[in-house]
Amino acid sequence: MCPEVRSSPKADIDRIIRGLRSTVGHLMMRMTIGVVFAAAFTISGAAQDFIAQSGAPAAAFPKPDRPVADIVSPIWHDEKERDDAGEPSQLVRLLGIQSGMTVVDIGAGSGYYVVRLSPVVGSKGRIIAEDIVPKYLQSLRARVRKLGLQNVVISLSEAHDPKLPADSVDIAILVHMYHEIEQPYALLYNLVPALRLQARVGIVDAFAPTSKHGTPPGLLRCELAAVGYREISFDRLIGSDAYLAIFAPPSVASRTRPEAIVACKVQ
Repeated sequence: MCPEVRSSPKADIDRIIRGLRSTVGHLMMRMTIGVVFAAAFTISGAAQDFIAQSGAPAAAFPKPDRPVADIVSPIWHDEKERDDAGEPSQLVRLLGIQSGMTVVDIGAGSGYYVVRLSPVVGSKGRIIAEDIVPKYLQSLRARVRKLGLQNVVISLSEAHDPKLPADSVDIAILVHMYHEIEQPYALLYNLVPALRLQARVGIVDAFAPTSKHGTPPGLLRCELAAVGYREISFDRLIGSDAYLAIFAPPSVASRTRPEAIVACKVQ
């Protein structure tokens, strides 16, 4: 008979350690896979909530027959001065923004309105912050994260298409930026499917030519009417040389077809 071979205590300990490492490694791998899949499903769910079909192409619409202003810095010189003028409170009151609503800020820039409207709509509401400039959204994302705003969604849009899910928005605001929109007819047309029944569109701009970063009210009315929007109210804002025009959108079926839209001329 062959003599029994006994392993040394050290060899036994090494074997146990290798076994433990293998078991722990296997468990860690399973945990990692589980975390990855959970994250993937979470991201997938969030993305699914924000999936939207592309709208009509920009080439289908007429270009505006007026100057389009350059996009300026998203940072106002003094947000406190703007607060003191009471513009946000006037906008909230006139548009009837309430808790639980979904508000899209088209051309959100640095997020002046995003951070002020977030507590107004509350945890059951949502603010969708959109811009066509990625670096603006990068800065805004950092601001939202720092403030811990849980009801804000940040989205990159296009000049002709807000790329919003259908039937997802109660209020759309375009503040001091309408004159910078390169494709206003396309944007307004492609915005319609996202607007819920009784939705409102509020546009704040200055009493000035588009080349000087304002929009004459008559021109604004003409361009929105060309797509099928109906003006509900018009108010001069206290504390600034600006106004708030509120419009009701057409239905998807009744909006003016792209080929039938005629560009408005500056009077």
